[in-house]
Amino acid sequence: MVSVSRSALPEARPIPVRALLTRLEFERDILPAYKPVVIRNLVSHWPVVHAAQDSDEAVAAWLRAHANDQPLETFSGSPEIGGRFFYDDTLTGTNFERGQAALVEILDRLLGYRDDPKAPSLYAGAAVADGCVPAFANTHVLPLLDPRAMARLWVGNAVTVSTHYDLSDNIACVAAGRRRFTLFPPDQVRNLYVGPLDFTLAGQPVSLVSVKDPDLERFPRFAEAMSHAVTADLGPGDAIYIPPLWWHQVEALSPFNLLVNYWWNAAGAPPSPFEAMIHSVMTVRPLPPAHRDAWRAMFEHYVFEADGDPAAHIPVQSPGVLGRMTPTLARRIREFLAAGLRRG
Repeated sequence: MVSVSRSALPEARPIPVRALLTRLEFERDILPAYKPVVIRNLVSHWPVVHAAQDSDEAVAAWLRAHANDQPLETFSGSPEIGGRFFYDDTLTGTNFERGQAALVEILDRLLGYRDDPKAPSLYAGAAVADGCVPAFANTHVLPLLDPRAMARLWVGNAVTVSTHYDLSDNIACVAAGRRRFTLFPPDQVRNLYVGPLDFTLAGQPVSLVSVKDPDLERFPRFAEAMSHAVTADLGPGDAIYIPPLWWHQVEALSPFNLLVNYWWNAAGAPPSPFEAMIHSVMTVRPLPPAHRDAWRAMFEHYVFEADGDPAAHIPVQSPGVLGRMTPTLARRIREFLAAGLRRG
């Protein structure tokens, strides 16, 4: 492998920082801009953040006092993976093992690993707080979102979550430890060398490039991606807003870390566009180039509305599938699509 250090690549720019952000300002200014923003001290009032100012043991003690024995999914890997949960060399397996453990057991293992230079990599992620720490939501309020937004816990040691995207809006709050976020705009998908779409590490496709140690001989366009990258280091109490489809790597920098994130759909919860893309891979991608160009024009017109409302000339009482999306229309479209798949 011919690799280069980060110093040989373009430097990622700092993510803009805000502080004292109100919910009104967040909804009015941040969400429509569709760009990541760091929000310093957003959750500095949280009990676990206060505990983090004391010690890792204090954070673990607070969680233990309120946790139940619900099993959480864990990822664990040998010291040789360097904290990077990833594929095996064939991209048909992984370099880590999945397991289950209660939060209290995970905390004990992490505290025990801290001073061991050959400790395994371990984390549990996306654990619904209401399920494993029932008191969390009531005692840790996120002022920018509806109180019904669901908190999820991510606890682990110095591990790296490979560059991926989320389908939903995301606010991630560092409660203990330090984390480095490196983000790429959605249009950099062409330069990130994304792995399999249907066999993923934890749900979403990931980039095959190591941000810390990129192989530019194998992945030469990644240098261009880095010229568009933005980054920030967050400590306890800090938060980051990540818009949907922004690619992001999350690197935990401490031997004991707690992150709390919230996913939500600002535009509602339609069926995933990802499935639509996969269907297009099956139906459009195999066509001759001229035919694909013709379908690109159809998509631009009907889906992306490059020419304005494609139903503007149709009587308002009969727009068909081009009408305003409602639950009834969505159900009708799903039935139409299901019938087509059955015919295939």
